[in-house]
Amino acid sequence: MPLTLEQVNAADATQFGVLLAGVYEHSPWVVERAFARRPAGGFASLAALKLACVAAVREASADEQVALVRAHPELAGKAMVARSMTAESTREQGGSGLADCSPEEFARLQELNAAYNRKFGWPFILAVRGPRGTGLARTEIIDTFARRLEHHPDYERAECLRNIHRVAELRLDDKFGYVPEEGDRILDWATQLATHSDPDFKENGQLTVTYQTAAHQACARDLAAWMRDCGFDEVTRDAVGNVVGVYFGNGVGSGNGMGADAPRLLTGSHFDTVRNGGRYDGRLGIFVPMTCVRALAQVGRRLPFGIELVAFAEEEGQRYKATFLGSGALTGDFDPGWLDQVDADGVSMREAMRAAGLPGTLEAIAALERDPRRYLGFVEVHIEQGPVLNELDLPLGVVTSINGGLRYVAEIVGMASHAGTTPMDRRRDAAVAAAELVLYVERRAAAVPDVVGTVGILQVPSGSINVVPGRCKLSLDLRATTDPARDALATAVTEELEAICRRRGLHFTLERTMAAAAAPSEPTWQQRWAQAVAAQGLPVYTMPSGAGHDAMKLHEIMPQAMLFVRGLNAGISHNPLEAITNDDAELAVRAFQHLLEQLAREHA
Repeated sequence: MPLTLEQVNAADATQFGVLLAGVYEHSPWVVERAFARRPAGGFASLAALKLACVAAVREASADEQVALVRAHPELAGKAMVARSMTAESTREQGGSGLADCSPEEFARLQELNAAYNRKFGWPFILAVRGPRGTGLARTEIIDTFARRLEHHPDYERAECLRNIHRVAELRLDDKFGYVPEEGDRILDWATQLATHSDPDFKENGQLTVTYQTAAHQACARDLAAWMRDCGFDEVTRDAVGNVVGVYFGNGVGSGNGMGADAPRLLTGSHFDTVRNGGRYDGRLGIFVPMTCVRALAQVGRRLPFGIELVAFAEEEGQRYKATFLGSGALTGDFDPGWLDQVDADGVSMREAMRAAGLPGTLEAIAALERDPRRYLGFVEVHIEQGPVLNELDLPLGVVTSINGGLRYVAEIVGMASHAGTTPMDRRRDAAVAAAELVLYVERRAAAVPDVVGTVGILQVPSGSINVVPGRCKLSLDLRATTDPARDALATAVTEELEAICRRRGLHFTLERTMAAAAAPSEPTWQQRWAQAVAAQGLPVYTMPSGAGHDAMKLHEIMPQAMLFVRGLNAGISHNPLEAITNDDAELAVRAFQHLLEQLAREHA
C-alpha cells in the first residue's frame, strides 16, 4: 500500500527511517536528519517532506555531501554490478535502457566515466528518469554527461546534489503513490506544441516560432483546440493573433445563467519563441491556467468571477521589432508604424497578418484595448529564466518586481597606432578604456541590491593583432527593480565613461536604444501568491525578475503579480536545455488553484 503523510507524521525515528529507506542511496543519515526537522504538527505536504530532506543535505558538511555523491553508482551501462547498486538504482538505470547500450554507446559511457572521475573524483549523477519521471533517452544521457564535464568542480558537486534530490523526489513519489497528473499534462502539452517550428530550424531539431509563420499559426490552432477541450466557454483568435479563452463566472448577463459580464481575472503569457529557444518560456503561463479551468469545468463549477486566458501571439520581437505586440494591443499600446515593418524576406507585418487571416487594420487592433475596470488584475506564471530557485532547491518563487531597464550602444574613439612603435604612455587605446568601463559596470551594479549591469557586446572594428585599437563599440544593459535605482546606475556609468575618456584623451558617442519602466508587483496580489505557495507546504521566497514579461505591459493598466517556477540546468532559458519537472509544474497548478480559491472567498 502507498505511504501516507499520516503514517510518516506518526512514526518515531526508527519507523521513519524504515518507511523512507532507500530514498537516498546508501545514505540513511539524510532521512534521519529530515526526521529531526519534522514540525510539531507534522509535515504539511509531501513537498514539505521533500524539502526537509533537501535542507538536511544543504546543511551537511562538504565532506558529507561528497560522500553522498560517492554513494551512488556510475552510469555503467552493461557493466552494472548488481551488488554495488540498490534495487532502486538498478530499476532506474535499466528503465532508461542503459543496460541495452550499443557497443558504441557503452564505449562512450566508459570513456566519459573515466574522464569525469579524473576531473572530479566522484561518479557522475543524473536523474535518469528525467523531468517527467518516465526516463531519458540514452543519447540525451550521454550528451548531458559530456556537457557537464565542462563544469567547475564546485558547480558540478552542487549539480550532482540537485540530481540526487530529483532521484529522491521520484522515489518518494513512488512510495506515496503520488502521480503529478496535471504536471504531466503540462509537459505533454509543451512537447506537442514544440513539434511546430519555423523552416530551417525544425529540420535541425530546433524550436523557433516567430510571429504569424505557419508554425506560429499551427500553435494557435492547437492552443485554441486545447482550450475548448478544457471547457472554456469562448475561444477566439483576435486581430493580432492572440488566442483568447474565457471561462464565465457566476451571475447573469449572458442569457444562460452564467456571468459573461462578471468581473474577470486576466492571465496568460506568450507562445512565440526566440530562435532555437526552449519549450516553457511563456508557454508555461498558458498551460497552468488551462489545467485550472479544466478542473473547474470537469465538475461544472463556476467562480464569482470569470477567467480570461490570453495566449499572447508575440512577446519576443524576433520576426519584427515589435516586442510585446500581443499584450501591448490589450493596453492600447500598439504602434501604428509596426504594420509597415518588414521582415528579413521583405514581408510587412500587415501582409503577414492578412496572410494569416487577420484584418491587418489599426481599427481592428485598437478595438482590442481592455477596460481595466472590468478586471480584478493580471497574474502570470513563468519559468524563472535564471539560476536562483535552482540553486536554492526551491520549486516556486514569488516575484516582487519586474526590473526596469535601459539599453545603450556606445563607441569610444581614440587613435589607432602601431603596437610596436607607440610607447605605452602615448597611446589612446579605445579598447582599454572600454575594459575600464566594463569593470566599473560590474563593480557599481554589484554595490546595490537588485541592480544588474551587463556589457554584452565588445567589438574593435577592423581590429588587428599589431594595432592599438582606435575604436571600440560596446553595449550597455542596465536593470533594477525600481526606476530610480535604474536611472542612478545609468547616471553613474555615463559619468564614469566621461571621466575615463577625459583622462585618456578619448571621446565617445552614446545612444539609448531602449527604456522600460520597472513593474513592481501589486502588494495585495503578491501576498496572494505568497499564501498560495505557503499552502503547498513550501517556504515563501520573494525575488525580482530580471527578464521582461507580458505582465510589464498589463501593469500599465491594472494590478499584476507573478509566480516563478524553477528551471533545470541552472535555470537556463532561451535555450533548448530549458526544462522543468512534472512535480514543479504540479505545484504551480496547485498554487494557481489556491489563488483562485482566495479570490472566490473574497468575492463570494
